[in-house]
Order: sequence, then C-alpha cells, then structure tokens
Amino acid sequence: MSLQGKIAVVTGAARGLGRAYALRLADIGADVAVIDVDLDAAAKFGEPLSAPSVSAEIEALGRKSVGIQADLTNRRDATAAIESVLSKFGRIDILVNNAGGAITSAADSKPSVVSDEDIRITFDVNLMSTIYCCQAVVPSMKRQKSGVIVNTSSSAARLVAPGGALSHYGVSKAAVAHYTRNLAAELGPFGIRVNSIAPGIMLTARIKAMAEARGIGTPSEANRIPLRRLGEPGDCARVVEFLVTDLSRYVTGQSISVCGGAALTPA
Repeated sequence: MSLQGKIAVVTGAARGLGRAYALRLADIGADVAVIDVDLDAAAKFGEPLSAPSVSAEIEALGRKSVGIQADLTNRRDATAAIESVLSKFGRIDILVNNAGGAITSAADSKPSVVSDEDIRITFDVNLMSTIYCCQAVVPSMKRQKSGVIVNTSSSAARLVAPGGALSHYGVSKAAVAHYTRNLAAELGPFGIRVNSIAPGIMLTARIKAMAEARGIGTPSEANRIPLRRLGEPGDCARVVEFLVTDLSRYVTGQSISVCGGAALTPA
C-alpha cells in the first residue's frame, strides 16, 4: 500500500492504458480521479469493465474516486477539472497525463503533406492537454512542497515510421518529452518530480479493434521486437507505479521507454 493516503489524477482514464494506470494506483492505496473526454469510452472498443464505470471499479477496491468529463485540449476545461479534484480531495499528490494518442488518419500523414488541421489536433491532444494539466496542478504541488507528474511520450518520439508516416504524432510526443525535462528542472527545487513514459505498441482494446485496418498490433510486428511480443497495459502500469512511488525518489526529468526493445531494432 505504498500510495496509502495519496490523491492521484489520471487523464484519459476511461479505457485502455489510462484505466490500467488508475486501477493500479488504486490497488496500491491511492484515491483516484478519472478524467476523460468520454467517461463511457471503454464501450466503444468493447473493453469490459468490472463495474459500470472506471470510478466504480476504483471504489470497489475500497478507494475513493470521482469521474470528470472534460475536453483537456481546452485550457478552461482542464483547469476546471483539476480545481474540481482539489475541491473534492483537498490536494493532488500525483498527476498522470495519459490523454492523447495518434487520433488523426494515417493517410496523408507524411511530413511533406500532413495538413494544418491534423497537426493542430495532434498537438492539442498530446502536448497542449499535458501543458494545461501540468500548469493547473503545479501551484497546489508547490504549496505542499511535494508531488509527482508523469507525462506520456511515445516510442514514436525516437523512431521513424516507414516513409515518415504519422510524423506529426512523433513530433508532438518528442515535444512532450522535452517539455517534461524542462518542467523537471523548474520544479525540482520544490520537491516535485516530473518524468515521462514512452510506450511502444500496447495491446489495448482500441489497438486490437483497429489492428487490421491500421496495420498495427500484428503478429509480424511482434516478431520484430526483441522480446517477441507486443506490450500489455499492465507493462506500462508497472512503470508508472515505479515513477509515482518512492522507488524512483531520485529520478526526475527522464523518459522511460516501455517497448520490449523495439527502439533497439527499428524497422
């Protein structure tokens, strides 16, 4: 129960990786606020829940929880969501910025032709949502002189897809990693640690549902990875656990790759 008495916020937590993070933090003692643009998102990809909502799953573990629906690409909504958590729980000890992803079409996504609209959407959901939530939570963490922030980069921040596809997604995630390093340098003197996690392809319900159409999460892709398998949400959740507990108390400003070694042998 290493997080007993701690208050955590996980964004994009209504399904997939965010849900895995929220449940793992609750499992080791934290009360968890679930923030998502759609609190019913799991149903869209056939992801089974053990209760009517992720917040209800957390409460079934004996923890407190609240579900907040918010568009985190909007600064006002992001700030209001964080303030709502502070109002309910009185403090925030952990912020996991998981909301985001490669949500625009892979077609016409090469760097020489990607559209302005796709670039803006991708930067909003990955970088700006992260910045807005960090800026909203930092004042309270400074006052309590403690806190942990985990942002979400990606293996795409280091690797290049065949032909440069989804270039703007990789650039947005590289920006998250560098923002994380800068924020860590600023907040270290206040006792606040800031790191990022860089997942490879993870077999979430969404990836499984879209694997054939998008050509990702396939057996041939797994065979190119040194560990010879694709990642599961629990693989990332264990790294988040490391980053938010005292196991990593002297770690800040880092981006930890969770890709089974895919970064070692790029296609």
